[in-house]
Amino acid sequence: MKIAFVGKGGSGKTTLSSLFIRHLATTGSPVVAVDADINQHLGPALGLDEADAAALPAMGDRLPLIKDYLRGSNPRIASTETMIKTTPPGEGSRLLRVVENNPVYDACARAVELDGGAVRLMVTGPFTEADLGVACYHSKTGAVELCLNHLVDGQSEYIVVDMTAGSDSFASGMFTRFDITFLVAEPTRKGVSVYRQYKEYARDFGVTLKVVGNKVQGQDDIDFLRAEVGDDLLVTVGHSDWVRSMEKGRPPRFEYLEDTNRRALQVLQAAADATYELRDWERYTRQMVHFHLKNAQSWGNERTGVDLAAQIDPAFVLREAETATA
Repeated sequence: MKIAFVGKGGSGKTTLSSLFIRHLATTGSPVVAVDADINQHLGPALGLDEADAAALPAMGDRLPLIKDYLRGSNPRIASTETMIKTTPPGEGSRLLRVVENNPVYDACARAVELDGGAVRLMVTGPFTEADLGVACYHSKTGAVELCLNHLVDGQSEYIVVDMTAGSDSFASGMFTRFDITFLVAEPTRKGVSVYRQYKEYARDFGVTLKVVGNKVQGQDDIDFLRAEVGDDLLVTVGHSDWVRSMEKGRPPRFEYLEDTNRRALQVLQAAADATYELRDWERYTRQMVHFHLKNAQSWGNERTGVDLAAQIDPAFVLREAETATA
């Protein structure tokens, strides 16, 4: 199941995504966690110290390797130089799975030990001083989008992505790559403003969007969120001494997370699992094609010097039963 956490800066989306990842690890489910935010905080939220978090291999720096592996023997893609972030898979492409070993995971993923088990963590990498004036952050998240486009994940397998803050993810088609999107919102006007943007943009793409109310202090906060987002409000989360200790670098064992917050995480998992029966791989593939053509026309064809529409394999539909090439 592909799950995104979004929200305005400071909403607590990284904290909640890290709690959800920890919760999934306790179930024994395979989990790939991805930090796709411009501010790379997911590693420390999962317990890594600052030095270890800074040493994680950046996906953006390994984009040529990722492209070369995913391209496989697809005859429609002439070279890695002509692959862009939206290039869809086709016959001969290599596909990724949550539970496997492959060169992409070898290069970009690191195991993080948690109380309940271990997860694979991947990071886009931070926006560096060298990028200023010559690159946009979406060039780094392009590695994540390519991997999601080539990912075949099954029931009870999870990839959890901590997305860029605000509505930045709409700069590409990545917002359509998920089974469910959890929007973390504080009970304030600013807190729900990103929800309105997401709801409007996502309406035409069948995006399943649920709101997680964070920093909720009482019934008045719940009533405010319900009035602003209606039935999209899934669950609310309040103060957590466990989180406060975690943010100080001294997290107790995860089993000591407050019962109310543990139940909230169970609600998130149940909502994510329920979307499995709603999967539509044909629509998913059509959306890949839609955003690929859009990017090709706006900048990709000019940058690569080729007609990127030719990369589309009209007979190919990404499905759970697909097998990767050798």
